[in-house]
Amino acid sequence: MAQVGIVMGSDSDMPIMKKAADVLEELGISFEMRIISAHREPDEFFSYAKSAEEKGFKVIIAGAGMAAHLPGMCAAIFPMPVIGIPMHTTSLGGRDSLYSIVQMPSGIPVATVAINGGANAGLLAAKILATSDPELLAKVKDYAKNLKEAVMEKDARLQDVGYKSMITRIFTSK
Repeated sequence: MAQVGIVMGSDSDMPIMKKAADVLEELGISFEMRIISAHREPDEFFSYAKSAEEKGFKVIIAGAGMAAHLPGMCAAIFPMPVIGIPMHTTSLGGRDSLYSIVQMPSGIPVATVAINGGANAGLLAAKILATSDPELLAKVKDYAKNLKEAVMEKDARLQDVGYKSMITRIFTSK
């Protein structure tokens, strides 16, 4: 049974939503991923949001661009935490999405991560679930430890090779 629902309005959101899925997968958290447009298929959306609790979801991660109604509508229907991921848009750089998700009316909260913040959405969902799961909490702590060690390794490399060599490596490997 999936603990987290990941929903997006379009397949163009997949590269960002994949980052949330990757984090959940790394931490051993089950999830279900769907593409459902709140605007183009409202009946399907309402069915999804209304059945999420029954399916066993504890958190929904919803990504949306432009008007970004998907996270807010999930929060209006689903009684547990919803995490919104505002998507970068070409017209307004994602600020439209961000404002739509952050500015929810009183009583309908949506936790919101940065524009295109898929990995943080996955990690936030894990932290929410970890409040009642000591084994998962240990995995979340290990994840943070690994991030710290990665930065320390990069600094050690910088100290070893110098900033000019590091800059050359960074920009020529992309």
